[in-house]
Amino acid sequence: MWDYTDKVKELYTNPKNVGKIDDADVVAEVGSIVCGDALKLYLKIDDNDIITDAKFETFGCGSAIASSSALTEMIVGKNVKEVEKITNQDIVKYLGGLPEEKMHCSVMGHEALEKALKQLKGEKVEDHVDEEGEIICHCFGVTDDLIRRVIRENNLKTVEDITNYTKAGGACGSCIPKLEDILEEEAAKPASDKKKEETKKPLTNIRRMQLVEETITNVIRPILQEDRGDIELVDIDGKNVYVALRGSCSNCMVSNVTLKNLVEAKLREYVENDIVVHEIK
Repeated sequence: MWDYTDKVKELYTNPKNVGKIDDADVVAEVGSIVCGDALKLYLKIDDNDIITDAKFETFGCGSAIASSSALTEMIVGKNVKEVEKITNQDIVKYLGGLPEEKMHCSVMGHEALEKALKQLKGEKVEDHVDEEGEIICHCFGVTDDLIRRVIRENNLKTVEDITNYTKAGGACGSCIPKLEDILEEEAAKPASDKKKEETKKPLTNIRRMQLVEETITNVIRPILQEDRGDIELVDIDGKNVYVALRGSCSNCMVSNVTLKNLVEAKLREYVENDIVVHEIK
């Protein structure tokens, strides 16, 4: 039996913002009742690009209802620019977690939000088409574009992961060989290409912090440790990263060069190109 957080249980049994907005500025629909999950998202936006109201209608399981409810709570009162940065992982964090088998519910919420924002910008979006690209899983109508994006954004490693996040491969299974091929292709891409793809969209604060920590741990620290140095991440404030140099680096005469030419340069390469690094003594 799946283990649900108290927040998921709360929003399933007592969801917020259920229903529709008759005079909505934008309405986005994703999924299909035929495939088992569907979500219709309604938004009201004022002249200052603030989302003043959001409601939803969902056909699906308790996790789908909870994820949809969480999404509306996360975006009401926010500027459209802020909302553009929300990812499916942000929805999961708001809920305190979801079982792996239910991660596709958070992805559906994120899809609906993206579709609504595209419509708001005047971009053409075909009805009932959630993603461009070739349909890989015909049972659930999942495209290769969606699968690739979800693999990158959530660091998926197995076909089972893809099924948990998109439902692809969860019915007849005939698409599993194609899913394996896509996994291999994504894994074979150079790290620099993956970072470029990942940072095309503005990062949320949570995702930025994750990438900073990963880059320091996996890229910067090993380089410093080769010369008996080390680095400690002290704080992150937006795009300002505060670190302390340790070991032989702490007394080095060229520590400023290390900060700019190594630490800051690597963070700009792997995270965002306008990050600024500050040293804490």
